[in-house]
Amino acid sequence: MTESKQRQVSILLVEDEALIRMMIAGMVEELGHSVAGEAANIADALRLARTANFEIAILDINLGGSKIDPVAAVIYSRGLPFIFASGYGAAGVPEAFRDCPVLQKPFLIERLGAAIKTALE
Repeated sequence: MTESKQRQVSILLVEDEALIRMMIAGMVEELGHSVAGEAANIADALRLARTANFEIAILDINLGGSKIDPVAAVIYSRGLPFIFASGYGAAGVPEAFRDCPVLQKPFLIERLGAAIKTALE
């Protein structure tokens, strides 16, 4: 099998639904990456976005009615890539970040792997 090797990265995972967060964390680890931190609300996400040591973030667009924009802005200011995950697809992406990769929920592990690879390029 000639599968291209992808480098392992640490990922910040921001998702308000616990079961979905656990499922994505499992996919991340199955892909050979690690979860550097998890947040279920904007306050925790902002704290981790500012202080955690990670290489890429997966961000749910809507956290219990709060928009992810301030968290995305912090990560962007650190020069780190991120992927939006949303049941709304690209329609819910914050205007300032329209060029960022979007995963339509629910998604398969192959789509997550491809989005991580794209975000790192």
